[in-house]
Amino acid sequence: MKFFVLTLSLLAALPAAADNLYRWVDETGRVHYSDQPPPPKTKNAIQRSYKGSVIESGDSYGLRQAKERFPVILYTSNCGPACEMGQQLLDKRGIPYSTKDVENNADTQKALRELTGNLRIPTLVVGSQKLTGFEDSQWNSALDAAGYPKTPAPNSPKPKAAQTENKLPPPSSAAPR
Repeated sequence: MKFFVLTLSLLAALPAAADNLYRWVDETGRVHYSDQPPPPKTKNAIQRSYKGSVIESGDSYGLRQAKERFPVILYTSNCGPACEMGQQLLDKRGIPYSTKDVENNADTQKALRELTGNLRIPTLVVGSQKLTGFEDSQWNSALDAAGYPKTPAPNSPKPKAAQTENKLPPPSSAAPR
């Protein structure tokens, strides 16, 4: 039992970048654990490799599950405040999403028309649920129901839209519509 507790405490104390753990017994019989290789004359050294922990892997379990079961796609263009607010809401919540620009792409326009019956943008697709137009309470409800977190994980990189078609210009705050 002491061995198990000692091993766990040593693993917890290792720096985040350490992916190897060494165990060896010195000539006096003392057992050593380290993230550094043992001295060259050491016999019976054991090296174990460990992959990153869940904490180091970036996305939380809930976010990974939501991304897998309910991918988010934002159909948009340079449509002004509604599209900008939609993107800001997704970014603020840390939602990974892909965008499809319908302004200059006939295939995307056709896909959106088949999906919703119109070309109204922004359109948010969360799994199989389609939301046309920006209404923050509806978008938040759909994202909540899909299991997406309300806020991004601490210290997580801010997700950027995975541009799937026609890169969008950056949102402009000064352009009146």
